[in-house]
Amino acid sequence: MSLRSLFLGRARSLHEPGLFHKVSLIAVFAWVGLGADGLSSSCYGPEETFKALGANVHLSLFVALASVVTIVAICASYSQIIALFPTGGGGYLVASKLLSPAAGVVSGSALLIDYVLTITISVASGADALFSLLPAAWLGWKLAFGCAGVVGLTLLNLRGVRESVLLWVPVFFVFVATHAFVILYALGTHASGFGDVAAATAREVHTVSSQLGWFGLLALLLKAYSMGAGTYTGIEAVSNGLPSLREPRVRTGRRTMLYMGASLAVTVAGLLAAYLLFRVEPVDGKTLNAVLLEKLTASWPPAAGSAFVWVTLASEAALLLIAAQAGFLDGPRVLANMALDRWFPTRFANLSDRFVTQNGILLMGGAALAMMLVTRGSVGLLVVLYSINVFITFTLSQLGMVVHWWRERRTERAWLRKLAINGFGLALTSFILVSLTAVKFFEGGWATLLVTGLLVAAAFAIRRHYGRVSEQLRRLDTIVEAAATKDAPQPSAALDSQARTAVLLVNGYNGLGLHTALHVPRMFGDTFRNFVFLSVGAVDAGNFKGAAEIESLRVHTAAEAERYATWARTHGYAAATLTALGHDVMGEVMRLAAEARDKFPNSVFFAGQLSFAKETRLNRLLHNHTALALQRRFFAANLPFVVLPVRVGG
Repeated sequence: MSLRSLFLGRARSLHEPGLFHKVSLIAVFAWVGLGADGLSSSCYGPEETFKALGANVHLSLFVALASVVTIVAICASYSQIIALFPTGGGGYLVASKLLSPAAGVVSGSALLIDYVLTITISVASGADALFSLLPAAWLGWKLAFGCAGVVGLTLLNLRGVRESVLLWVPVFFVFVATHAFVILYALGTHASGFGDVAAATAREVHTVSSQLGWFGLLALLLKAYSMGAGTYTGIEAVSNGLPSLREPRVRTGRRTMLYMGASLAVTVAGLLAAYLLFRVEPVDGKTLNAVLLEKLTASWPPAAGSAFVWVTLASEAALLLIAAQAGFLDGPRVLANMALDRWFPTRFANLSDRFVTQNGILLMGGAALAMMLVTRGSVGLLVVLYSINVFITFTLSQLGMVVHWWRERRTERAWLRKLAINGFGLALTSFILVSLTAVKFFEGGWATLLVTGLLVAAAFAIRRHYGRVSEQLRRLDTIVEAAATKDAPQPSAALDSQARTAVLLVNGYNGLGLHTALHVPRMFGDTFRNFVFLSVGAVDAGNFKGAAEIESLRVHTAAEAERYATWARTHGYAAATLTALGHDVMGEVMRLAAEARDKFPNSVFFAGQLSFAKETRLNRLLHNHTALALQRRFFAANLPFVVLPVRVGG
C-alpha cells in the first residue's frame, strides 16, 4: 500500500457495484455532516444575542421566539428550493437560473468566501473551547492546534464524503444528548417559576418602553436579533450538498432540513431560556455555556458535575470542528458548479480517484489555513468577517424564488402560498443583511465585501477569457466543418491491423479534433490508411450524480467518437473507435493507448493542443494542456506521439 493510499484510501472504480450508494449520505449522516454547521452556531449565536441585551435579559424571550420563527421560515424556504433544484447548487444555481448569471456569480462568490470562513472560524472556535479546559501555559500552542486541525480535516475530506462524516457521528450525538439534557433540566427544575418569569418580562417591557419609548424597545430587540445572526448561517448547506445525499435526494434533503431546523430551533431557544432561568452573567475567559453548566451542576456531587461539564464542553469543541465539514462538503461543490459554468478554472470540477473534488478541497483548506494564520485564530475578528456573506446568498435565493413563483402564478396552483413562504424569507434575510452590514461595516465587514468583490471581478475576467477562446473555437468549427465536407464521399477501406495507423486523441466532435484529423493526411499524405479515434469521457462534478448520468456520459462519448469514424470513412479511410470513462483522463488514455498498440502495432498517436498567440500564466492556469502532459507519458512508454498545435488568439 502506498503512502497516499494509507492516508486517502484506495482508488475507487466506476464499475464498483453500488458505488453511488457507498459514497452518498442518508439523512441522519447528512444531518451530522451538513447540519453541524448550523447547530454549532448555538455555541456562540445565543451568547451574542444575550450579551447584546445588557441588563434587559428578560427580553431574550422575544428574541428567542423571533429566532425560532426565522429558522422555520428559512428552512421552509430552502425546502422549496430543494424541490425545485433536486440536483443541488443552492444559492448559486437559484440566483443564476431565476435571476441572472451575474446575480449567480455574486451569490456563489459570497458563498465561497463564507465557506472558507466557516472552516476557519469553526476550527478556531473549537480550539478556544478546548484550550479553555486546559492549563493557561498551553495557550501558546492554540494557533498551531488550529492550523493542524485545518490540515487534518483537509486530509480527511480527501478520503471521501462519507468517510469524513462517519468519524464524527458519535461526537455529534454526544453534543445533541448533553445539550438536550441541559435544556430539559433547566426547564424542569424551574417549571414552578415560569409565572414569575412572565411577570418579570412584562415589567421589563414596560420599564424599557417607558425609558426608551416603543421605538427604542424595538431597536434594542432588533440589535440583539441581528447580533445573533450567525445562528442561521449553516441552513443553506443542505441545498448545496444535495449531490452527496442518498436517493431519492429531494426526500432525503427535506428530511435532513427538518432534522437541522428542529434541532437548531430547540437548541437556540432552549439555551436562551436556560440563560434566563439560571440568571447567567458573562464571566471573563468563559463562554456563557460554560457559566451555565457550572451553575447547573453546582448542586451535583463534584465528580459528576465536573465530568458532565467536561464532556459537554468537549462535545462543543468537537462539534465546532465538525462544523468545518460544511465548508469542505459544500465549498468545493459550489466551486465545481461555477467551474462548469466557466466562472473559475475548469480543473476545479475534476474528481479524484476517491470521487471527491480534490482541487476544490485543497483550495478551501489552503485558503482556510491562510486565513487562520492571518487572523491568528482570533474568533472575534473572524465573526465580523463571517456573518455578512451568507445573507447575500440568502437574500438573492429568496428573491429568485419570489420571482419564480410570480412567473408561475398561472400554472402553479399553490403559487400564492409558496410565494408567501419565500416572500417572508426574503423580508427576514434582507433585514438581517442590511442590519449586519450597517452594524459591522466599520468593524471589518468592509474587508469581507472587498474580498468578495475582488473574487466576483476575477470570475468575470475568467469567464471573458473562456468566452473569447470559445468564440475562436466556434469559428474554427465552421471552417473545419466546411473543409471536412467539401470533398465527395469515397468508399471506405477495410481495417488492416498491420497497416500504418493514426490514433487520434479527441474530446467531443469539434473543430479542434477535426483540425487534428485533417492535418494528418496533409502532413503525411497517404502514409496512414487506418484511423482510430480514442476518446475518454471525463467524470467530473457535473455528471457524477447517479448511475443514469454516468450511462448518459458513456453513450455520449461513444457517439461523439463514432462521428469522427464516420467522417474518416466518408473520406476513404478505415476507421474504428476506442472509448472509456474515468476521473483520471490521462490514466484512461494510457490504458486505451496500450490497447490500440496491441491491436495495431504500427501506430502513431496524435493530439491537438491549443496554442495561444501570447502564452501567459493565466492561460496555463485556465487550460489543462493535456496533450503536452500526455506527451511525457507516451515517451516514457516508448510510444510515438505527435502534438499538433492549434493557434488561437486569447
